[in-house]
Amino acid sequence: MPPPRARIVEPPEEMPEIVVKRSARRTKTVNAHFSGDAVVLSVPQRATRAQIAHWSATLVPRVVAKRRAAEAASRTRHSDTALEEMAQRLSRTYLEGRARPTSITWSARQHTRWGSATPATGAIRISRRLADAPEWVLETVVLHELVHLLEAHHNERFWEMARRHPRAHDADQFLDGAAWAERNPAQVTGRE
Repeated sequence: MPPPRARIVEPPEEMPEIVVKRSARRTKTVNAHFSGDAVVLSVPQRATRAQIAHWSATLVPRVVAKRRAAEAASRTRHSDTALEEMAQRLSRTYLEGRARPTSITWSARQHTRWGSATPATGAIRISRRLADAPEWVLETVVLHELVHLLEAHHNERFWEMARRHPRAHDADQFLDGAAWAERNPAQVTGRE
């Protein structure tokens, strides 16, 4: 018996393409997820057209709404304003509000550093390479640069303040791994 063929359902306007995949192994459950720009609706082999229409009308909009919300959150997080708000919050939480940058911006020009601070001007720049890093990693880098506004050198006082973030050690490990992966792309992808 040949494997079931996928059937394409024409989506309503402003909805992505819906690809229906019937599965003999799936008996009761239904799943909808994005694959590229299309939503794949995995249904039982014996699903009726009415059931597929129902699942398309109920599950697909949820999946689309979830993706759009994630994209909107990502755009917001990637703004300089979001960095400014994060810096203010971190300064209040971990530095008694003493670190006050004059600016904090994303930088596409930082390829070897995660961030940099200029204590004389109060300017902080954060590498765009961190735009999709976990929130706690970004927070620790921003906190690190905020501390530089109070203590320019990596001395004991500096590290005491920079390590106040509860996930500072985890972030160091994450960043070490990310830096290694950037330096060794062939080993990460398995192509040598």
